[in-house]
Amino acid sequence: MGHGHGHGHGHGADSDRRYLAAALALLVVFMAAEVVIGLVANSIALISDAGHMLTDAASIALALIAMGMAARPARGAYTFGWKRAEILSAAINGLTFVLLVVYFVYEGVRRLVEPPEVKGGLVLGTALAGIAVNAVAAWLIARADRSSLNVEGAFQHILNDMYAFIATAIAGAVVWLTGWGRADAIAALVVAALMAKSAYGLLRDAGRVLFEAAPTGVHPAEVSAAIAAHAEVTAVEDLHVWTVTSGFPALSAHVIVRPGGDCHRIRRELAELLHERFHIDHTTLQVDHVPGTACRIARAADRPAAGPPPAGITS
Repeated sequence: MGHGHGHGHGHGADSDRRYLAAALALLVVFMAAEVVIGLVANSIALISDAGHMLTDAASIALALIAMGMAARPARGAYTFGWKRAEILSAAINGLTFVLLVVYFVYEGVRRLVEPPEVKGGLVLGTALAGIAVNAVAAWLIARADRSSLNVEGAFQHILNDMYAFIATAIAGAVVWLTGWGRADAIAALVVAALMAKSAYGLLRDAGRVLFEAAPTGVHPAEVSAAIAAHAEVTAVEDLHVWTVTSGFPALSAHVIVRPGGDCHRIRRELAELLHERFHIDHTTLQVDHVPGTACRIARAADRPAAGPPPAGITS
C-alpha cells in the first residue's frame, strides 16, 4: 500500500485573500451608489446590475470564508479537512445566478410589454462607471489563483457583471438619444442570459466534484489501461479517480502483479507514471501478487514447540 501527495496552489493563500478583499470593498461601495441611482433613474437594467453586483459581493465574501475553512488542517472525522468548502461556495454562486435569472427575465419581459420612462443619461453615466469598477475588480481577482473553482466562481461573477454594464451602457445611450425605453428591458434580458451561461458552467463543474466524477480530461479507462500496460501488472481492480477539491485529483486502485514481482518497486513506478502522464499525485495503490502466489501465513500448529518461532509471513 502506498500513498503519494502533491497538491496545492501556485499562489499564496494570503495574497489571494488580499486580492479578493480589495475587490469586495470596491464592489460594495459602488453597489450602494448604484442602487440609489437605479431607483432615481427608474432603470431595471441598473437595478439588475446592482443585484448582480450584490451576488458578486456575496460570492467574494463566501469565497473568503471558504478559503479560510479549506485551510483548516485535517483532524478527527474530517480526514481531508474542509477542502470541499470551496466547491460548495462555487455551487451556491451558481444557484444565486439561477434565482437572479428568473427574476430579471420576469421583470425584463414585463417592462417590454409596459415600458416605463427611463432617464437614459443617468443610466449611461452609471454604467460607464460600473464598467471601470468591474474592470479593476476583475483584474484584482485574476491575480489570485483561478485554478480554484471557488475563486473562478467569483471571477465569473465579476466578468459577467462587466459585460452586463456594457449592455446597460448601450441601452442607456439608446434611451438617452432616441427615447426608446424598451432598450433598458432588453439590456436586463441580456444580463439574464449572461448569468444563465455562468450558472451552467459553475453548477456543472461543482457537480462533477461533488458527485466525485473523474477530473476533466482524465478518463478512467485510459488510466486503467496505462497501469495495466506495465510489464509486471496482470490486472487492475477497484479503480477510482476523483477530485477532492480544485487542483487536488486523487486515485485509488488494487493492482495485481506477476509472481515474484517487487511490489514496492512497481508501486513507485506506477505512482511516477500517474504523476507524469495524468498529473495525479495523491495516489493510494494496493499492490499484490497473483492470488495463490503472494504469501502464506504459518499456522500455529506448524511451529516448533520450543525455540524462537519462524518468520510468520513468507513470500
